[in-house]
Amino acid sequence: MKLVILDRDGTINHDSDKYIKSPEEFRPIKGSLEAIARLTQADYRVVVVTNQSGIARGLFDAHTLFAIHDTLIRALAQVGGRIDAFFFCPHAPDAGCECREPRPGMLIEVARRFNVSLDAVDMVGDAQRDLEAATAAGARPVLVLTGNGAETRAKGRLPRGTRVFPDLAAYAEHLAP
Repeated sequence: MKLVILDRDGTINHDSDKYIKSPEEFRPIKGSLEAIARLTQADYRVVVVTNQSGIARGLFDAHTLFAIHDTLIRALAQVGGRIDAFFFCPHAPDAGCECREPRPGMLIEVARRFNVSLDAVDMVGDAQRDLEAATAAGARPVLVLTGNGAETRAKGRLPRGTRVFPDLAAYAEHLAP
């Protein structure tokens, strides 16, 4: 099985310091939906993993998160793409859970549910915590320079072997020419 794991905010859609709290605030990054469609059409399974501490902070609830994801699903369907699964951590940063990136819990759960080894799976994200989670779980870290990606690269602490792409569209073109 060909599988790609994607971060959501900053990788697929524009991020916000105030959180994405409603479907109306969800704005795809230019080319990201088409990139996911390209991966889908190349027979990749696409999974999204995302920290969503806005739930623990009381900014939105799980029902609203599902509505945001439904907005993404509908937009992808219009361009021939799909998401095979969403995994999210609803906990606050200080909760100490294993699922919040940079810890590898969500990625380990993806491996368990899809019955795959992560050593041949790319984890694509824009933040240091995405790359660290990938490395901790045994996945291959990929940085996109959208969202916080340029700042993440500038700090210079990328895990060994991290590949860097300008955006999700460039990554998808590389993976599925």
